[in-house]
Amino acid sequence: MSGPAPDPNALRRDRKSDQAGWRTLPAEGRADDAPEWPLIEPSERESELWADLWRKPQAVVWEELGQALEVALFVRTLAEAEQGDARVDIKKMVRQYLDSLGLSVQGMLRHRWKIAAAESVPADAAAVPVVRRPSARDRLKVVPRGEGP
Repeated sequence: MSGPAPDPNALRRDRKSDQAGWRTLPAEGRADDAPEWPLIEPSERESELWADLWRKPQAVVWEELGQALEVALFVRTLAEAEQGDARVDIKKMVRQYLDSLGLSVQGMLRHRWKIAAAESVPADAAAVPVVRRPSARDRLKVVPRGEGP
């Protein structure tokens, strides 16, 4: 895929490619249990990754499209890539899976997926005041015309 990834906030919205629209995925992710593992017996790490991935917002689309096998292959490849002596080509495959499954920023943009904003802000987060750090601009001084050196 050549060219920049689509931007949902682009100023120009009259492109033919934008007619497909953007899909907003639920921030809370997929609520159901993970589907049955489609490959031969999973390792303990693969089981952990499998359960975790099926709780992500992208899993809603994977389920609709029947991508359990592709997700399982990604899980198996990721578990292999986590090993210290993993081959470079395995790591490249993980990156490709991240994009194709919409787990990377580029993948989300290519699929035209957005994650919905969280519905509520925890009370603790709202109570914390935001402290503004001084910036370089704060050190600048306006000099009226004619008073310069």
